[in-house]
Amino acid sequence: MFKKLDFILEKYDELGRLVSDPEVIADQQRWQKSMREMGDMEPVVQKYREYKRNEEELEGAKEMLNEPGLDDEMREMAKMELSELEDKKEKFEQELKILLLPKDPNDEKNVYVELRAGTGGEEAALFASDLLRMYTRYAERRGWKTELTDVNDTGIGGVKEAVLRIIGRGAYSRLKYESGVHRVQRVPETESSGRIHTSAATVAIMPEVDDVQLDLKWEDIRVDTFRASGHGGQYINMTDSAVRLTYLPTGTVVSCQDEKSQLKNKEKAFNELKSRIYADMLQKQHDEQAAERKGQIGSGDRSERIRTYNFPQGRVTDHRIGLTIYKLDAFLDGDIDEVVDALITDEQAEKMKNL
Repeated sequence: MFKKLDFILEKYDELGRLVSDPEVIADQQRWQKSMREMGDMEPVVQKYREYKRNEEELEGAKEMLNEPGLDDEMREMAKMELSELEDKKEKFEQELKILLLPKDPNDEKNVYVELRAGTGGEEAALFASDLLRMYTRYAERRGWKTELTDVNDTGIGGVKEAVLRIIGRGAYSRLKYESGVHRVQRVPETESSGRIHTSAATVAIMPEVDDVQLDLKWEDIRVDTFRASGHGGQYINMTDSAVRLTYLPTGTVVSCQDEKSQLKNKEKAFNELKSRIYADMLQKQHDEQAAERKGQIGSGDRSERIRTYNFPQGRVTDHRIGLTIYKLDAFLDGDIDEVVDALITDEQAEKMKNL
């Protein structure tokens, strides 16, 4: 591990000299690439430098203990300091191991969040709308931008299906755990007897991809245009600005109607189509890996129930890690980091076991 860390530190220092070179600064593409590399290495480098400083202090404490004629009070202080530094060393080593775990190449990317109402009729559509707001609020909390690229609403506050684009560094790394079936247990407003209903909505998280990763040919795509309509039909566009793209080899369909320009809608729909096909490829790879390792927790299968939102008890339960928290209102207002952090920690522990 330490050979690898020394190599990263050396590489980081070398890149630091490189980005200060006038010739490299003049070549913006090369300079930006070097800066991105430094940014990726920085958390590891900072932690390793902290570790090395701790090692120096540890050596100093050991030397002090071995000094002849050291009085009892100073010896006791040196022992306490040594114990604290050894605890820190263990903590730093654990953190460095985690930082060196293989990274998901999609982690830093923007995402498309696709929501669909499942079983439960209008109540499921209302829940899908709650989830749409939850992810929008979460993005706001993290300083990310959002675009609602497509929505099919019920006219009374529910959402049959919607696609939300979230733009922000690391969006996929935080939201990739959300794919799956989300279940809600609550008493609908229309339920006079107070009986609890169970409904569901599905969420799919798709990383945004660039042209280098996926080469789609326009001859394989059918383009249809239609008139856009806003939420509940309040706004009707008098031109055929909305766009629907169908990828013929797989039958994958996406549509976009949030722009008044047909050209912009076509461009956005094409980007989403690439992400959807790429996500399907990732899912296929993931399924193959999961079949080989049946014991893996949280396979990520979209048909798997991953979470339950229980309104009468005010709780949220993530079934993959057996975590229950009792702050449903805050969670649906976008305060989901406690569960996301727990899922990340669980995944890191799995990776550590498999190293």
